[in-house]
Amino acid sequence: MDMLILQALQWGPMHGYGVAQSIRLKSSEMLQVETGSLYPALHRLERQRWVKSKWRLTESKQRAKFYEITAKGKQQLASDHKRWQQMVQAIAAIMEPAIMKPKS
Repeated sequence: MDMLILQALQWGPMHGYGVAQSIRLKSSEMLQVETGSLYPALHRLERQRWVKSKWRLTESKQRAKFYEITAKGKQQLASDHKRWQQMVQAIAAIMEPAIMKPKS
């Protein structure tokens, strides 16, 4: 979840609902982030100083907290992304059928 939120914030500052919508749309609606998971994660990321927030007005003139990734958050995202790529490779190695070599 943290990696997805940090990645969404790479596209620019946004409020929580915007983060959830970005993840949903970028994943072709495969990933649905529930508010019960999203806001505790955003608060945790803020405590870790991976994101910072500021109250602003939305396009519809409503007050909302906008989140922005920090330099420390970008470093964490790079680290998480590298571990994710390693995990994907490891799972792919297990899931791909072995290529049968003809006996000589």
